[in-house]
Amino acid sequence: MRQSGYLAAAGVYALENHVTRLHEDHEKAKELGNTLANLSVVKKVEPQETNILIFELDENQISETDFLNKLSEKEISIIGMGQGKLRMVTHLDYTDKMHQHLLEQLVKLFG
Repeated sequence: MRQSGYLAAAGVYALENHVTRLHEDHEKAKELGNTLANLSVVKKVEPQETNILIFELDENQISETDFLNKLSEKEISIIGMGQGKLRMVTHLDYTDKMHQHLLEQLVKLFG
């Protein structure tokens, strides 16, 4: 159980140093969710409560592979979960500049 101490230390550090800025991640996630919900290629955006976004593509319009490849060409990496569902997470290292780039590219590529 020695390894659990390392995980606990990371959690304590996060609570002591980053809780006050969590609202920034949640606000970015909400903005991103709204943008995704307005794209014709997105079938559904799961309800959001945190900084995690899960959404489903309309595979009649675009495949998961094509969607991921188009984003990759713009230096954007997200996680495919299979069956047309994808996941994005806003976090401490996700900057305002990255956020604006992502929003712009989503609208440009799929809007």
